[in-house]
Amino acid sequence: MLFRGWGESVDGPWPDAAAVVDHVGVPHLVVTRHALVRRLLTDPETFRPDNALDAVTPIPVAALRVLAGHRFRLPPTLANNASASHPEIRAIVAEALHPDRVAAQQPWLTDLVRERVTRLAAALAAGEPVDLYAGLAADLPLLVLARLVELPDAPVGAVKDFARAALELFWAPLDGTRQLALAAEVGRFHTVLRAFAATGGGLAARLRAAGHSPDVVVGALFFLLVAGQETTSQFLTLLLHRLAGEPAVRAGLRAGEIRVADVVEEGLRLEPPIVTWRRVAAVDTTLGEVEVPAGTSIVAWLARAGRDPAVVAAPGEFRPGQRGSRRHLAFGAGPHRCVGAHLARMEAAVVVAEAATLLDGVTVVRPPWCPDNLTFRMPDAFVVRRT
Repeated sequence: MLFRGWGESVDGPWPDAAAVVDHVGVPHLVVTRHALVRRLLTDPETFRPDNALDAVTPIPVAALRVLAGHRFRLPPTLANNASASHPEIRAIVAEALHPDRVAAQQPWLTDLVRERVTRLAAALAAGEPVDLYAGLAADLPLLVLARLVELPDAPVGAVKDFARAALELFWAPLDGTRQLALAAEVGRFHTVLRAFAATGGGLAARLRAAGHSPDVVVGALFFLLVAGQETTSQFLTLLLHRLAGEPAVRAGLRAGEIRVADVVEEGLRLEPPIVTWRRVAAVDTTLGEVEVPAGTSIVAWLARAGRDPAVVAAPGEFRPGQRGSRRHLAFGAGPHRCVGAHLARMEAAVVVAEAATLLDGVTVVRPPWCPDNLTFRMPDAFVVRRT
């Protein structure tokens, strides 16, 4: 259950905290209530992030050798860093993604989205099916991120393949053959990152100038490429799919009765691309009425917390602007809250404002399919056709 049916079961009956055993027999405590999830994320002394990037399917020796051959390492940098170095690394990354720098990208991004929407609208008018993932959402966040932080000179497709391979390798239930193939994919691009970290400009240069080791520079770039763009393209796809089934919301947008920002927040609450995140108990403690021994792996069910009736008025309904809508935990909370939240919101707002009209009068030919994964939904193609 730990991998299957997160979407289907998110509205079902769940206790505040439940013991669940994963596919390899490892027990986890799944926490569902908003208040408890928030406590997990905002108390890093009791609930450490050390296991945030651990592979949920133990990586076999053959795949580890492949990774080692590429000098693959993930030292504590951002999501998995509880050390004294975290605030400085985070501050350097946050400066690169400063709201003023993000806002400066909005006109360029708006023009790009408008060009794509015009092309997709023409294809729909001609009776052709269009894939809103491939044709609109897939690479937008990567293109924006590249302008903000400077990234290795690599084809967009190669970066996207690497990011999806990393999300699968570390967070999916896998067999050994698949792990070996993914390790080769991740390892090859990690070599590119290592070379760029040594000489690249932008964020890499700022981290080097602050005295951080090559491994830390590579780790920060790795996490940005995986979490800083792939999750946003996933969210754009999930949000567009949701809006395709919400004609009243689209009508409200057209009439100016519903704010784009409220649509984005409600989308984050109901369709977060990251459904869970992990912590490990550093000491014996409790969560609600459940005793939690030190060393317990804890899964914070972010998607479920966004539907807590104690927080939001209509938990399962898409009602932009409703009470509690903005209290979701799609970006986490506390010292490890997503440093790119402002960027993701800007990108989503541009796409909603410019592309929602594409969904008027269409039929969904192929809804996004999400593979089994503990944390990431990873939707693929989203194909629509004019009715």
